[in-house]
Amino acid sequence: MSIILVVDDSPDNLTLMSGLLSDDYTVKVANDGEKALRIIAGSTPPDLILLDLMMPKISGEEVLAQVSKKRPDIPVIVITAIDDTETAVRCIKAGACDYLIKPIDHSRLLTIVRKALEFDEMRQENVRLSEAVIEGALKNPEIFAGIITNDSKMNSLFRYIESVAITSQPVLISGETGVGKELFAQAVHDCSGRTGPIISVNIAGLDDAAFTDTLFGHKRGAFTGADRDRPGLIERAEKGTLFLDEIGDLDSHSQVKLLRLLQEHEYYPLGSDQPRRSTARIVAATNLDLETASKSGSFRADLYYRLYLHHISIPPLRERRNDIPILTRVFLRKAAEELKMDTPVIGAELEKLILRYPFPGNIRELSSLLYDALSRQSSDSEPFASMQETISKSYISELSSVTKVYPKTGNIFSGLDTLPTLEEAGELLIDEAMKRTDNNKTLAADMLSVTRQTLLRRFKKRTADINE
Repeated sequence: MSIILVVDDSPDNLTLMSGLLSDDYTVKVANDGEKALRIIAGSTPPDLILLDLMMPKISGEEVLAQVSKKRPDIPVIVITAIDDTETAVRCIKAGACDYLIKPIDHSRLLTIVRKALEFDEMRQENVRLSEAVIEGALKNPEIFAGIITNDSKMNSLFRYIESVAITSQPVLISGETGVGKELFAQAVHDCSGRTGPIISVNIAGLDDAAFTDTLFGHKRGAFTGADRDRPGLIERAEKGTLFLDEIGDLDSHSQVKLLRLLQEHEYYPLGSDQPRRSTARIVAATNLDLETASKSGSFRADLYYRLYLHHISIPPLRERRNDIPILTRVFLRKAAEELKMDTPVIGAELEKLILRYPFPGNIRELSSLLYDALSRQSSDSEPFASMQETISKSYISELSSVTKVYPKTGNIFSGLDTLPTLEEAGELLIDEAMKRTDNNKTLAADMLSVTRQTLLRRFKKRTADINE
């Protein structure tokens, strides 16, 4: 929770400000400039200062000058009864981020305080990002231990998470189905240092009424059957993280409510006309293209830009193929342990097949294929036969959709002076199939619509002919 120092020689003003701010912030008070400077120089300096100008011992302008010199990282908002343009200009030049004239509208003050803290968060975040680029090493590598990778792009994302996690701003995680968005959301929470829990909810299938009740809760009597107050998930995530999965499926009416929550940090439980303050940090995830959705009108553009403030785009598995061997070993070991069997070894040909497969279901698909293959395996069956068949069919289907063995029209032999023999044509077809499948005999056989055994016999015959 951010610490705000209120500096004012009026006891009434200190009491008023403390009451106004204490629900959302930790408030410290000082009734003169000397005490204020001692607090600022202490072990827990404030994150923001609300400073009166007219004070005994040391004036507010002197305090401002000292803060600007020694702690320029702390934003200062001057609040005074002096309505003088020259004084205001002088304070802004001296380092104040805002200048307000008493009496202050309470809601306006809360908005200005929140925006000043958000701006300072962004400034600190830029510093951390610069340090992360220079240092290149993770500060808390143990937090990312559950995300198995050797990929440089993934490690860059880890450093980005460490830089932005401690801010209160929302985070949008995007990526295809099965890339591990939930693990990244957990990593953001673990890096944030927040004392509250991470609470997850899947948005898909929730209409506006269900969304409102699930997130915001309700008061007794709000609707038929509401016989008692029920807190929503946003309250359960107090001082923690609220993870909204499949945010792209959010109902249009619910989008308005979420936008208000992000902008004002307020929400209304069903049946209540009193707003509640929220200290939960919002992390959202989607496998949809929200930018396109915002342009088409199916997703609010203002909500998209608010969520996009911190964006983590997880690359699909096909773009980090170096991770496939290590993930394969880990998933095989876990599946074997669960099925109480020895961990089998994948053959070179299947390993090559796996490395070439695009994995549209990403990490989740790889894990499922391996577990299914092991669970089907018996003493008299070929290891990984089901997995090899599934990948081969999918791969050949995809390859056939973009590659044709012959033109759509005409005959590939029509322009030749001399036709090859059937044996020669067959050999040429085999050579081309092996080339297109990177010498994978299983894939080549599937592409030519023959069995693997038939293809192996042709290779055996080649060897015998050469040796004659």
